[in-house]
Amino acid sequence: MDLFEYQGKQYFARYGIPVSAGGVADTVDEAVAQAEAAGYPVVVKAQVQVGGRGKAGGIKLAANADEVREHAGNILGMDIKGHVVHRLWVEHASDIAKEYYASFTLDRAAKKYLAMVSAKGGVEIEAVAEEDPDAIARMHIDPSVGFTAADAARLVEEAGLDAEAHDGAVDILQKLYTCYVEGDADLVEINPLILTPEGQVHALDAKVTLEDNAAFRHPEWDDFRDIDEFDERERLARSKGLQYVGLDGFVGIIANGAGLAMSTCDVVNQVGGKPANFLDIGGGANAEVMANALEVINSDANVRAIFINIFGGITRGEEVANGIKSALGRVEIKAPMVIRLDGTNAEEGREILKTVESDKVISSPTMLDAARKAVELAGGAA
Repeated sequence: MDLFEYQGKQYFARYGIPVSAGGVADTVDEAVAQAEAAGYPVVVKAQVQVGGRGKAGGIKLAANADEVREHAGNILGMDIKGHVVHRLWVEHASDIAKEYYASFTLDRAAKKYLAMVSAKGGVEIEAVAEEDPDAIARMHIDPSVGFTAADAARLVEEAGLDAEAHDGAVDILQKLYTCYVEGDADLVEINPLILTPEGQVHALDAKVTLEDNAAFRHPEWDDFRDIDEFDERERLARSKGLQYVGLDGFVGIIANGAGLAMSTCDVVNQVGGKPANFLDIGGGANAEVMANALEVINSDANVRAIFINIFGGITRGEEVANGIKSALGRVEIKAPMVIRLDGTNAEEGREILKTVESDKVISSPTMLDAARKAVELAGGAA
């Protein structure tokens, strides 16, 4: 789960990482109130999960209430690379002497955490890595050993941060590591980490990605889920606990497992179709799950055919087939449906599916044939 900047800063603050004083605003009046509380001058910042906000006019400096009203009015409702701005973060403007970069993430190949620090902050780290890779100090961290003050100091020195920033950066790196590990994050990034003219170091931006598989330990994460950011299909799927991403195609996809769902989208594209969604029902394919999935697919007026692609593993084929059969009795299907069932007890499952086959419910033994049939039933390629 990717957090917005303001959410990331709130997360950082829990671990003692210094951030600029500020607050969230959904209206122009709220923006003015937050600016008054933070103290002028302030920065009015669009809250969207995409880069390039500044170039798009989504970040503006304001010296007084009139300027806050002007900028907030212009930014709210702005479209930045397809993301509409519904929320602002208004914070006290910081004087900047130097800009740095710091992050922790997971290096899956090395099976260790990876810390990165650079004296070249304020620009995308990918650009720094491409143009001047030696400007990034890297350190692999064994999770069983941890990250010490000495490690942080070595990173700061290797990155070439200014002497005035040394102690503050070391302190923040240790807190950022704690945030990364104890906060169950996939990524914590500060860009820029700034040094003020007074010699203070603090986070001017925050990028945080939380590990969804750790959500059971963090009921407070529910507060981070902004349902308004999803379209109607995604809101319905979320309400039913389904992993769904809306796309702009015409073949509805239901699969069990993220990898299989992605492969299903790929094969639909391969045969000339366009997926209308990514929908992963996980390991369960009982009647309730299937009914919920079909209800979500039905809510998309662009869907002209449905492709259910199930590989039975721990969940056996006949259980999946009975779940689909029961779901068909609970949900009125608007579009023709092609079902591919394979894996454990697939033959038994296919025999059960034969009892519900019709011109709108068709079983196909292979993924490629099923994809072709679904695209054909949808009226061919767009």
